[in-house]
Amino acid sequence: MKLRAGLQAKFLAMMAAACLVVTVLIAMLLGRQERMQIEVVGISREAMRDTMAESLRRHGEGEVAQLAGSLTNPLYYFDLDAIGELGRAAMNNPGVRYVLVYDSDGNIVHDGSEEIPSYGKRMDDAMAAQVVRAQRLHAQWTETTLDVSAPIKIGQQRLGGVRVGYDLKAMRAYQDGALDKLRKRLDELGRRQLLWVGVLSLGLLALGGLMLWLIQRWLVNPIRQLADAAQAIENGQFDSAPAGGQGNDEVGDLMRAFGRMSQSLARHDRDIRRMAYTDALTGLANRLAFREALDQRLLHLRNGGGQLALLFADIDDFKRVNDTLGHDAGDEVLLQFAQRIQQTVARIGGEHALLARFGGDEFVILVEGEDDRDGEARGIASHLAEVLVGELGQPIVVHDRQVFLGTSVGVTLYPEDASGATGLMKNGDIAMYQAKVAGKNCYRFYSRAMDQAVERRVHLEHELRGAWDRGELSLVYQPVYRLADGAMVGAEALLRWKHPEQGLIAPSVFIDVAEQSGLIETLGPQVLRAACEDAMAWQKARPDAEPLFVSVNVSPRQLRSGDLPKTVADCLHDTGLAPHYLHLELTETAVIGDEIHASNLLARLRASGVKVWLDDFGTGFSGLSHLRRVPVDGVKIDRSFIADVLRDPDDLALTTAIIAMAHSLGITVVAEGVEKEGQYAVLRERGCDLAQGYWLGHPVNAQEFRALLIS
Repeated sequence: MKLRAGLQAKFLAMMAAACLVVTVLIAMLLGRQERMQIEVVGISREAMRDTMAESLRRHGEGEVAQLAGSLTNPLYYFDLDAIGELGRAAMNNPGVRYVLVYDSDGNIVHDGSEEIPSYGKRMDDAMAAQVVRAQRLHAQWTETTLDVSAPIKIGQQRLGGVRVGYDLKAMRAYQDGALDKLRKRLDELGRRQLLWVGVLSLGLLALGGLMLWLIQRWLVNPIRQLADAAQAIENGQFDSAPAGGQGNDEVGDLMRAFGRMSQSLARHDRDIRRMAYTDALTGLANRLAFREALDQRLLHLRNGGGQLALLFADIDDFKRVNDTLGHDAGDEVLLQFAQRIQQTVARIGGEHALLARFGGDEFVILVEGEDDRDGEARGIASHLAEVLVGELGQPIVVHDRQVFLGTSVGVTLYPEDASGATGLMKNGDIAMYQAKVAGKNCYRFYSRAMDQAVERRVHLEHELRGAWDRGELSLVYQPVYRLADGAMVGAEALLRWKHPEQGLIAPSVFIDVAEQSGLIETLGPQVLRAACEDAMAWQKARPDAEPLFVSVNVSPRQLRSGDLPKTVADCLHDTGLAPHYLHLELTETAVIGDEIHASNLLARLRASGVKVWLDDFGTGFSGLSHLRRVPVDGVKIDRSFIADVLRDPDDLALTTAIIAMAHSLGITVVAEGVEKEGQYAVLRERGCDLAQGYWLGHPVNAQEFRALLIS
């Protein structure tokens, strides 16, 4: 066993030789010792208190910032289950007393509990007012609690915020315990020192100087080193361990323990920084890390010249994955997308490329060009965007199912488009949005004209809200005729918008705005109800004639929502229209997006008696094979085939094949866009069931259509 040379043995050896010398110095040493202990305890108390408080505050801000980012989408969609899951996960962290998620008015949305007893209550504690007003991370202290809050925003819109309370009792108990141990250790050292000083006082006074030097070396200097290290830790230098600590005694133990504490704090600081700057799901840089890196790159480029490009990549229709396959599948899709993007960026983007996930399904890529090669950044960005669109358009296998998703990419350049990070990021968002408007699964470079286009689209969306209630939106009806005998059997309802200032706005424009903004989920049921009411009016206008059906277009967004069967049932019940006189038209591309989900909804609709038609048939990617897997009653041959059926043998052959295949499956065939008598004759000869088009009848309003029936 290794012998330990403690302070007691060292002081005994000194005082045995110097006891006579130090006798006269005992009184002075007593006073010196007491002042030194008070100084050490005071310095240690302040250093430990400030260090632990700062560490807890930074740790809390890191956790709350990450939690606020994770809560953005759940709070935006008011997903209480997801909010509760994140809240309970945060509550399980050591030292957390409470977790409160609140809306923009300070009302509690979730408190992390299963029952949420405080739901809807306004936060009225002493710290609530500052929490609600805070525009960024905000920390407040009380005697027992550290309250850290952060707002939750989407863009400039504030959705609410989250606040987490940390218990300070444990920290103070730990601090008091450590100080008590330090005080006891110093007291013990002091008693031993005085004992040996008393013994040494019997020795030679000449050794007093040597004794003081040894005390300075073995006790005072290590304590000062500890104080200096504590000051460095307080300033954020967590890896500043004391330089000593080699002695095999109590002071050495204390210094080594202080060094281990410093290393632990440094390790925790690195972990907190990693969490603050890394996306938890993909491991990529997050928005904060990307913004800091972008600011640094821009500062370097302003000083030295150069170019860079930002690429904003957003997955098309990603919400459909979460809605139909679940969030676990959505996370798997995001991971596979992130891996594909990483591989593509590593191959094409260059050594200075940076990839980050901004949250949700949006990824951002930074690429740089050389200083002396004008336009290189544009070339790299163009190539990278083109390859990304192709790579990310390949199918992804999730839960043994193939998922087809595209990606819209927006590209903005420095310094052509903007000179600051905020402007570049705004422009990249606008360019990405324009890529979606252009049909998705493509890329677009930012141009200043896009700003005006976005402003026009936002204005159009604003005007579209409430347009139905103001009477600006109305339905027109295009007759549908039976080719066998030329009788009118129904009509297609078409939505028109007559703006008070801009006049008639093309349906292709405002329907797309309604689809993208979600307004279609409000307009769709209103159109459906109005069409059913008009169909009932037709029957009352000619009670002895064969009732006419009405066909109504249904958007992909309405189909994805899953509420369509209930909406249709409510409209039929309220208007009294028989189900088989209502035909719903869905585009082929909307159905093939998720066959299983669409098939289940269509089967429920058909079971109620409603007819389902597949519109624009032949323009999608499914072909005739989907007629065997998707339950439909009819298909509408797209007008692009009908237009050339008289002069293009291929279109005639395709049209004939569609009619034959559909009839073999018991499906009705409708031709749209019949504008010539010859087209009508050819379709009747080929056995087509129904037709509509300008040669047969133009779309007219409800009053004119009713007059047409009566005449």
